[in-house]
Amino acid sequence: MSTRHAAVDTAALGEVTLVASDDSIVGLYFRHHWYRPTDDALGARVEWADDQLLTEAAHQISEYLDGSRTDFDLPTMIDGDAFQERVWDLVRQIPRGETVTYGELAVRLGDRTLAQEVGQAIGRNPLCVIVPCHRVVGSDGRLTGYAGGLRRKRFLLELEAPSPAIAGRLF
Repeated sequence: MSTRHAAVDTAALGEVTLVASDDSIVGLYFRHHWYRPTDDALGARVEWADDQLLTEAAHQISEYLDGSRTDFDLPTMIDGDAFQERVWDLVRQIPRGETVTYGELAVRLGDRTLAQEVGQAIGRNPLCVIVPCHRVVGSDGRLTGYAGGLRRKRFLLELEAPSPAIAGRLF
């Protein structure tokens, strides 16, 4: 398995680390990310411009952040336990410009009492932005935990939201 990573500077989110393993993107992490893997786990550091997959990922992130792209078309692989993968699958289904609560995801999983576990799974999402965990909010609609920080979460939600929706949000 050929795991490698590259740092990509973005004006909107700061530096992001993209991680690829063979032919799949397996990670997108921010500086000071809550559950950022160790440097050894990220594989060799490469220049993103020298790696076709990382170049494509960097371009798609840039396009997403400038508003010219609404979703990602990247080969991804995500590795978690069975519960995490179920949560991440639900997160992938949240439409752009919409939010759901941790409790709503727990209900979709069949047990409203799982909201805290849903939050823990979302916090460990290795593909932030690509698997849009920023679209999950607290029960009252307020911004709560985001592994990359609430400033980034707010930015991503504002980027995706239609103008009238921004004015109606509690955050």
